Amino acid sequence: MTAEPGRGQSRKPGDGQPPAVAPARLRRLSRWLVEGLREDLAGLYVESHATAPGDPYRRPSRQHFLNRLTVDMRRPGFAMVIAETDSLTGCAFGFPVAGDGSWWLGFDGALPRGIEQLTASGNVFAFAALLIRPHPQDRELARRVQERLLTDHQASLGATLVDRADRPTLAALCSWGWLDVGELRRPAGATTFRALVLPFGERTTARLEGLVTMPEGGGPGGP
Repeated sequence: MTAEPGRGQSRKPGDGQPPAVAPARLRRLSRWLVEGLREDLAGLYVESHATAPGDPYRRPSRQHFLNRLTVDMRRPGFAMVIAETDSLTGCAFGFPVAGDGSWWLGFDGALPRGIEQLTASGNVFAFAALLIRPHPQDRELARRVQERLLTDHQASLGATLVDRADRPTLAALCSWGWLDVGELRRPAGATTFRALVLPFGERTTARLEGLVTMPEGGGPGGP
């Protein structure tokens, strides 16, 4: 995932910038179709997670992404939406969060009540990945892909986990409307994650207002 604050603004032809491209088409994929696109999806993962010069964080490998995709595809309710023009430009996939709250296991402190209630009612969808090829309109494309998955599953809240050290991805998600709500660490894992949520709909947004965490004295995800 990659983005920069201020990106996503359309430009008019003749202002020194190339004209806006046609909107990407969104398409829901079955597990069978996902299998046929595995290499393309891995390529999108690599391109959307390109390491900026001077960034000390090293993201998981292409093969690690493919291994995780294989695991996630076996989860109940797995769904994927892709965005495409003449090539693959974006992708998001995930699965519904179980109402027993087990997805939040390892959350540091008490889970905000609004999130707990939405989880118990089956209205939360976990994003395992959100991949957007770098582009001046990537913010708008991310919004469309996110909303399509949430709409398809009648979910009021998206949820995802990001390695605390992966600050570029944290910054991208926050620029795409996600809220950093706290820290989470799986009991058997070594990685500390930031837990982020994406409210969908006015009622959910109002219900979760004020949940943004400002860790380490900086913005979401740290300074």
